[in-house]
Amino acid sequence: MTDEGAPKDRGCLVGVIFFILGLGTLLPWNFFMTASQYFNHRLTLNTTDWSNDTVTATKEYYFDNWMTLLSQLPLLLFTLLNSFLYPRISEMMRIAGSLVCILILFIFTAVLVKVDMEQDRFFSVTMATIWFINSFGAIVQGSLFGLVGLLPQKYSTMFMSGQGLAGTFAAVAMILALASNADDETAALGYFITPCVGTLITLMSYLLLSKLPFAQHYLIKNKCKNYEPETTNQLLLTEENGKANGKANGHANGSPLNNGSMDATPSSSESQQAFLSLEADKQDEEKLSVIEVFKKIWVMAFCIVFIFTVTLSVFPAVTVDVKSVYGGEWDKYFISVCCFLFFNLMDWLGRTITTLKRWPPKESRLFPALVVSRVIFIPLLMLCNVQKRSNLPVFFHNDAIFSVIMLLFSLSSGYCVCLTMSYAPQLVEAKDAETAGILMTFFLALGLSIGAALSFPLRLLV
Repeated sequence: MTDEGAPKDRGCLVGVIFFILGLGTLLPWNFFMTASQYFNHRLTLNTTDWSNDTVTATKEYYFDNWMTLLSQLPLLLFTLLNSFLYPRISEMMRIAGSLVCILILFIFTAVLVKVDMEQDRFFSVTMATIWFINSFGAIVQGSLFGLVGLLPQKYSTMFMSGQGLAGTFAAVAMILALASNADDETAALGYFITPCVGTLITLMSYLLLSKLPFAQHYLIKNKCKNYEPETTNQLLLTEENGKANGKANGHANGSPLNNGSMDATPSSSESQQAFLSLEADKQDEEKLSVIEVFKKIWVMAFCIVFIFTVTLSVFPAVTVDVKSVYGGEWDKYFISVCCFLFFNLMDWLGRTITTLKRWPPKESRLFPALVVSRVIFIPLLMLCNVQKRSNLPVFFHNDAIFSVIMLLFSLSSGYCVCLTMSYAPQLVEAKDAETAGILMTFFLALGLSIGAALSFPLRLLV
């Protein structure tokens, strides 16, 4: 709900900007993840020993596992560092500066498409790029979550919707690159130019935001709130000084200047009493400690960790290696459509459903049971036609069965994530909702990191 005195958001321009900002925050992760076929292709090309004209064995790099891990560890690290960075570095530097760095790294990745490089070096350079680009992305994401929190609730929803569609945007870009019938290098170059343009638009949108009256109203109002304690103390101090000056200058021979009128300035005891009253109110509104807040939301913290542990343990490290049984032209699009496009569309749909129906309720024991039941998707996906495999048999050969499993897997992920993140702040009082949100963001990152780490043994188990 907007303030009565707030300017109008004409054409919902601020909402559109936050949708674009949400989209831009997850572009790095999604574009590198969706391009796994390109990276694996460059890393699995046979190398030729020209001295004796023989071809050496292909080295296994486990690119998808390392890419997932090195994408999520910066999120966990910078979520922890955010509380230190926030007060010490300006918002403009954190958001605009990080977006510029992301843009430079995307341009570097696009240029690298045309550069011949030895495989080990290409792998190391790519991993370093993934680490840094996701580090800057974590700073942007954390800062924008704080920024959108200053505006009415619907703008947070639009920001989250943009994030939800970032993966779909990357998947569609990959499908279009594959459908262009260009050679591999040209298609990959066009694919990586797309996030360069997207990041540039995100940067321009952020710079435009501060110029819009609607956004200015809420940002300025928040800054004023940040200074309220100091302002109150200054007013009290000024009041005391004014009274002292009045007594020195306004009382001659023990009588007031204005005879017959009462002094409008409160007495010292009244001011002190008012100040003590304000302090008592502040004590009543004092926030709970982090530990106390955690005790109230620990079930939701467990749920968010478990959801992302299950999701990231098999997606994309295991799912990206599923092969189509039909071959031909469809084989080229199979992973882009059935793995990445299906996952991102259904994940977004699952988040959207929560705006219409929220079940089970937050107090129900059925909700954590529903979250834990998602563990069944790990063996189901591992028993699909994952190639290469050494241990487990293939139980689900058909492409349609894999697609159905992926649809249910991603739909349940989006639904449970959105419910968990919305339930947690409702378990505490309004004054502790911010602390609950920060804690949930940390546990979200923890779940992503644990899932990424588990992807290594699970992929080897297949």
